[in-house]
Amino acid sequence: MTTAVSGVKPSGTLHLGNYLGMIRPALRLAARSDRSFYLIADYHALNTLRDAARLREFTLDVAASLLALGLDPGRTALYRQSDVPETFELATILSAVTPKGAMNRAHAYKAAVAANEAAGRQADEGVNMGLYTYPILMAGDILLVDGDLVPVGRDQVQHVEIARDLADAFNTTFGATLRPPAADVDPDVEVVPGLDGRKMSKSHGNTIPLFADPESRRRLVARIRTDSRRPEEPKDPATCLVFSLYRQFASEAERESMGRRYREGVIGYAEAKACLEAAIECELGEAGKRFRELRGDESRLRAVLADGADRARGAARATLSRVRDAVGTGPPL
Repeated sequence: MTTAVSGVKPSGTLHLGNYLGMIRPALRLAARSDRSFYLIADYHALNTLRDAARLREFTLDVAASLLALGLDPGRTALYRQSDVPETFELATILSAVTPKGAMNRAHAYKAAVAANEAAGRQADEGVNMGLYTYPILMAGDILLVDGDLVPVGRDQVQHVEIARDLADAFNTTFGATLRPPAADVDPDVEVVPGLDGRKMSKSHGNTIPLFADPESRRRLVARIRTDSRRPEEPKDPATCLVFSLYRQFASEAERESMGRRYREGVIGYAEAKACLEAAIECELGEAGKRFRELRGDESRLRAVLADGADRARGAARATLSRVRDAVGTGPPL
């Protein structure tokens, strides 16, 4: 039985980078897996979000977004991380077999240290323990439900590798107990560029919201950075931010056609941006309508999350029972 696990942090408004890099591949994986557990990682969000009301709103936004995009709550358990407290007990146990050096090498921590040093600050300034131990908690999310496959972008593979290493370390120490997971990387998914060419990220302020209204989206697409070549000048689609986003939404025939027009100098950036807007609307327009309907029915969203949490806790209790037996903390003396 193949089990897929994925999670979304409710730390802000979802954008196209979230959709293309994680959500769309995750939904496709759920459809072909025997079972799936998709969590809204609200405790992970606490590392950067310190507003209780916004956390609750973003949590419901994520739930409505996933359902609007086609997640079937009958097949996939959708739940809040905080509603499965077994996660945090397992993370504590995993900490006992986690080398500190592994956390020192984690990408997010290394990036924070590098940014501090580049700015002349102390290496750990602004680094909280939630950020430092983020990979351990993520490993808990995955291992608790016997996850086999975790859909991630190439830049997130390390987190799944750490979860696998921790499962192996635990099993070596206490006997075969935890199922080591593997990353599921869609070869067609690339790092999604934002309006300025950097990775699309809320922290860069260069995002296009997932369910932006058409006029807002048009204005944002118009801001995508391009060079000064005129419509009749040949262009390289491989270096164009507009084409890089367009190819994620277009069919193979559409990609080939536009790529040819770029190289032949028969398309300008204004037309290319209009094609990008149309392609996004074609894929996400109806989902945006469903999102707004779902978001207006909070009782339904809470019911879906509660049901998902019940199912996730069933799997979690079974795993944690094995873990407690293995380490000697259960059953009661």
